[in-house]
Amino acid sequence: MTDKPTRRDLMKPVQLLGLALGAAVFAGVVTLVSMGAFQARPAEEIQRALVIGGIAAGVTFIVVLVSVALLLLAVDPAQVTKQVDRPLLVPQDDEPEATDAAEAPKRDDEPEAPRR
Repeated sequence: MTDKPTRRDLMKPVQLLGLALGAAVFAGVVTLVSMGAFQARPAEEIQRALVIGGIAAGVTFIVVLVSVALLLLAVDPAQVTKQVDRPLLVPQDDEPEATDAAEAPKRDDEPEAPRR
């Protein structure tokens, strides 16, 4: 077996659902606390807070699930296992500048020096 995990191993569907469920529970609890569902209030206000908390949790679950799934589609599986040995923000076709004039590549717009 190899030591490098594949993309499928990194983000299994159960993990995606768990991440979305965790975010949904967090959003629902925050909504319930902010609406005062755990305080001494009339039953109508607590019921309204439960409904709005459930809606917030459901929307958060769907948004997180779709967002993470779309982000995973943007990753090329071949790129996940490839070793990165250069800076990511530098284009591949750029070469480092030469420090010596003799090492510098000749540009097309430079006139040639006359030979003696």
